[in-house]
Amino acid sequence: MIYADKELSRRLERTEAQANADFVEARASMEPESGAAWLDISGTYAMYDGAESPLTQTFGLGLFSDSFEEDLEKAEGFFIARGAPVFHEVSPMTDASLLGVLSVRGYQPIELTSVMYRELAGYSHTADAKFTIRIVDAQEADVWARTAAAGWATEFEGIEDFMFRMGRLTVKAKRTKPFLVELDGSPVAAGGFGIYDDICILAGASTVPEARRQGAQSALLSARLDYGREKGCSLAMMCAAPGSQSQKNAQKNGFKIAYTRIKWQLATGT
Repeated sequence: MIYADKELSRRLERTEAQANADFVEARASMEPESGAAWLDISGTYAMYDGAESPLTQTFGLGLFSDSFEEDLEKAEGFFIARGAPVFHEVSPMTDASLLGVLSVRGYQPIELTSVMYRELAGYSHTADAKFTIRIVDAQEADVWARTAAAGWATEFEGIEDFMFRMGRLTVKAKRTKPFLVELDGSPVAAGGFGIYDDICILAGASTVPEARRQGAQSALLSARLDYGREKGCSLAMMCAAPGSQSQKNAQKNGFKIAYTRIKWQLATGT
């Protein structure tokens, strides 16, 4: 039996941190002028992907070291030196005293995330024959990115170009396996996937509007879980907004909520 405790949180947060660090390294390689970089601060991963990027934040604060204030100072210096806002994704499995430290230093909670996991031992599924699902390489970066962006475009206004650029970099990140779903020869859904030690992370899944409600997302999820099991992963993880349809879909497919994570932002001028 797997317990939702600090040890599990360390594994899950490190997995997501490594996936984000791989993306930052891809950005640094493809766009050196961006200044993209990341830093390991006593186990806390601080990542800079640009001042406006959702990846510019830390993971693991308080899970690997008890030196909260020293680690915070180093992380704040890392971001402020680059003209970026300061964000931390904080697990509830950290010592409760960290909350007080964050409050005193001028941080405010701004976002909640359900961090979920699923055991893969014995996992199996029956593939939906109408879909072709495959892993793409860098030569098809534009196809994968365009499909992913088209799916996200209906979720947030004006985000399609941004998601296309992010998608092209995602395909080129090391340890990333971009899955593409095709229906009758046309790409209809895309999803990210990566393996870190014995945990695989599923992220960024979307379906183009005209192909929704046909099972593409379920097929994509099952294919990624099956691939993770085949590669020897013991756990799969994914994140979603609490109570969202994405969370519900994950739970329908055997995912359990390990904990709800809080994102903290350092108030401007602090």
